[in-house]
Amino acid sequence: MKLNRFEVVTGRYIEEILGQSRIGYAMSDTTDFYDMIEWSKKGGYQGSTISFYDYNNGKVYEPFQKQRNVLYGTPVYLKKSFWFLQGDYNSGKITLFKYYPDKNPEMIIQLNIEDVDLYNLRIIGEDVYIVSEDDEFVSYYPESFRFSKGVNESVSMIADQKVYLSAWVEEGWDDENDCETEEYNYYEKVVERDFKGNLLSETLGSLQQHADGTWWIA
Repeated sequence: MKLNRFEVVTGRYIEEILGQSRIGYAMSDTTDFYDMIEWSKKGGYQGSTISFYDYNNGKVYEPFQKQRNVLYGTPVYLKKSFWFLQGDYNSGKITLFKYYPDKNPEMIIQLNIEDVDLYNLRIIGEDVYIVSEDDEFVSYYPESFRFSKGVNESVSMIADQKVYLSAWVEEGWDDENDCETEEYNYYEKVVERDFKGNLLSETLGSLQQHADGTWWIA
C-alpha cells in the first residue's frame, strides 16, 4: 500500500474545512482567543501558527510565521475562498483575512480586541460574519447587532438576513436525582430569529452541515 506524505511532516492532526475536500488545516496548539486573557496575566503567550494542507499535491502552506502573542481562529470556506481570524495581542487587533493557499492573505477588516467578546469568537456563514456567543449573540461584521438567546440555543449560521440556531430540548429529566426517567426524550429544534432576536419560526429538527457545505435538517 502506498502511503502519501505531505512535504512537511509535523505529526499534527489535519482537520477538515467544510465546503470543500482539497484543503485541510492544522493548528500548532489549542489556545483560543479567550485563553489569551489568562496568558496575559502570566506574561504573554508563545504564539501559534495555522497551516493549510493540500491533498492534491502534498504541499503545506503557512500564511504567517509564528509570532509571540499572535494566534488564529478556525478557518472556514465560504464564497470560494478560505477565511480566518488572527488575534494580535501586541497591536490589540482582531483581523479577518481572506486566503487561498499559495497566495498572499488579504486583510479584510480589523477590530479592536477591547471592543469584542473573545468567548466563542469565530466566523460563520453563509455570508462571512464575525460573531461571538455567550449569553448574548453578537455580530461585529459586516453588520453590527446583538440579542439575548436561550441557554439551550447555539447559533449555526446567518443567511438571508436571518439567524439560524439549534435549540436542544430534554423532556423527562429528574432534576432531583439528576437522571433520566422512563419518559426521557432528547431532541433538537431549528430556530430562526431576525437581527433583533425576534422569533420568526421554530420547527423540529437538527440543523447540520454536510462535508460538502450543504445544510441539512435531520
